[in-house]
Amino acid sequence: MSFGLTFDKLLIIGIIAVFLLGPDRLPYYASQLARLVRSLRDMANGAKDRMREEMGPDFDDIDWKQLDPRQYDPRRIIRDALLEEEKPAVTVRPARSAAYAERQAALAEHQAQLNSGVSAGEPAPFDNEAT
Repeated sequence: MSFGLTFDKLLIIGIIAVFLLGPDRLPYYASQLARLVRSLRDMANGAKDRMREEMGPDFDDIDWKQLDPRQYDPRRIIRDALLEEEKPAVTVRPARSAAYAERQAALAEHQAQLNSGVSAGEPAPFDNEAT
């Protein structure tokens, strides 16, 4: 990944560092920077190795460029979504099992038994012990 740093810009940064840090402290800070870059590289490689280990052989088959968010143009995505024809909604009903049908039949029978003692227009019985 490039951060737009050319050789000229790095040279200017180096010259500014020499003036700010001085020639005495510059080697120490340069070694610290090298150690930091090395540890960041080791962490990135460790994360990549762990990901490869957890994903297994599928890791090498992934097209990582396809997952790069910089390739997506929000204007194109919105334009495509607005111009896309609406597809009719498809309603999928799950298959009913025999146990479900038995439960429904038992529930209907129980409801019929409850309603048999009450005629139309008559209020439902009141239970004093109910909460």
